[in-house]
Amino acid sequence: MHEVTTRSLRRTLSLAAAAMMWAGCSGDASAPAAPDRPSAAIVPSTNSLLDNHPGENRDLRVAAATMRRATAKYHDVERAKQDGFVFLHGCEIREEDKPVGTVYVNFQRLLDGVANPSSPDGLIYQPLPDGRLKLVAVEFAIPFTLWNKPEPPTLLGATFQREDEFGVFGLHAWVWLPNPRGLFAETNPRVSC
Repeated sequence: MHEVTTRSLRRTLSLAAAAMMWAGCSGDASAPAAPDRPSAAIVPSTNSLLDNHPGENRDLRVAAATMRRATAKYHDVERAKQDGFVFLHGCEIREEDKPVGTVYVNFQRLLDGVANPSSPDGLIYQPLPDGRLKLVAVEFAIPFTLWNKPEPPTLLGATFQREDEFGVFGLHAWVWLPNPRGLFAETNPRVSC
């Protein structure tokens, strides 16, 4: 099933990239331009700052609080689906058997080529024994076709990782489940599949 989902995503991203290139060639001014860098617009929080990552600097804590505010309603996966998030893949294991989680992605956000803490491209859930999904992190992603620099994009000092299987640079932010490996670690040992 994971292989079928991965092929489906590759095909969707390829079609989207082709459509954007075609729109760019047609002179359509509404086609998104390749950004020089991801947007890092941060909305200051009036709520308490994130306690999960006490060692992180103030800017990261403010950004994490912004991400939490922006995604609080997505603890209910049905709300995420209503807002355009679609199932990408089931609970995934990476890096020496360390889990990531189940991912839902919003293709409209993904294809804008912008990383914005108040509007993440993906949501990462931990499957629970009773079948429910628990929101644990958000994901930012920029398709390779929308990034025109030799080095990977960064957000708040964190460097995006290549996700060749999906054709994107990706960055996870563990804003709903404390991660001993850090806010922007690829995997979280506290997630279980």
